[in-house]
Amino acid sequence: MTASMKKRFAVAALLIAASMPVTGDVVESVSSPEAAKALPSDAAQLRETVGALDRRMFDAYNAHDLDKLMSMFTVDLEFYHDTGGLVGYEQVKEGFRGIFANNPDIRRDLVAGSLEVYPIKGYGAIETGQHRFCHTENGKDDCGTFRFLHVWRFADGAWQVSRIVSYGH
Repeated sequence: MTASMKKRFAVAALLIAASMPVTGDVVESVSSPEAAKALPSDAAQLRETVGALDRRMFDAYNAHDLDKLMSMFTVDLEFYHDTGGLVGYEQVKEGFRGIFANNPDIRRDLVAGSLEVYPIKGYGAIETGQHRFCHTENGKDDCGTFRFLHVWRFADGAWQVSRIVSYGH
């Protein structure tokens, strides 16, 4: 993987974390209506909910739907990247805008079997895993697999990512 690709992937990862507040109706669509009113207390239900939120976030990313993607993040988002440093919501938004404009075929896929979800009492959940980003560069697929940690906040019936840590670049 080229240095420029690593930098683009780093920025992409930063942008992903900063963009999307998920409303209660989204939670209801991925779990029961009761889950929209309270944090899931069952580990399997929490994993299902966060897994569905992850799919929604990256469906928006893969569709290059910047507005939908950014709605998944809190406005006080903090995105920590091992090679890119710390950025906030607006920087993430501009980073995604640039990635989408310069990489029309970029996509993200969760590495099968890598998703882990842990509750945060009274707050939300921690999601960890590995994801693979691919795009075409010089006529060839250029892909990289990286580790991530998302902190999901559940407030007022909505799930949003408030903190992202992207590492292993």
